Amino acid sequence: MHPIPSVRTEHQTQESTPIPPHLHPRSSIPTGSSSYQEPVLQFPQAGSDPAELVKMLCCRFHSVARQLRLRGEYRTTLSVEDEFDAQDLLHALLRIQFDNIDTDEWTPSYSSGTPRATLLLNDGRLAVIVKKTRPGLSTKDLSDQLQIDAERYRSHGRCTTLLCFMYDPEGRIGNPRGLEASLASVSKSFVIDVLVAPK
Repeated sequence: MHPIPSVRTEHQTQESTPIPPHLHPRSSIPTGSSSYQEPVLQFPQAGSDPAELVKMLCCRFHSVARQLRLRGEYRTTLSVEDEFDAQDLLHALLRIQFDNIDTDEWTPSYSSGTPRATLLLNDGRLAVIVKKTRPGLSTKDLSDQLQIDAERYRSHGRCTTLLCFMYDPEGRIGNPRGLEASLASVSKSFVIDVLVAPK
């Protein structure tokens, strides 16, 4: 059986007139708190600045860490309790966007003899360090640590950007945007970028 061809009327063949925004069907959707949805973060396109790719993953980091805690039937999972847990999880997430990730292990003066690892991306030109807030670690402590980290990688030679991800799940940093602005710096040969999340 062949379908019966539809007959276009003169009215149907005319170009449709665009619907004004205020008359669009979606404009009738209530905008109260019940219909609010968080904006969807879009990943930068392939070939984008590697630092921007890392920052996008850092912005979603807390959602991933929280989801890992929600496994059913009491299954074991990764609980982000300290800086090392945070770094391990970020390292795994970075594998989504980067094939080649090196690590630089060193012992800064503030670590009481405990080695710390820095993630090196983009052929070593981007160094990513992870810090996690905790009781007894003040904002000034974090700032002082970053100064020491920056001094090392400024003289590292290969690195042109140091990105510090400060994971603050309990909101211990009172003014995260202010801290980011005060610690970030840009020079001809070296960039320090700081991202605090969640805010």
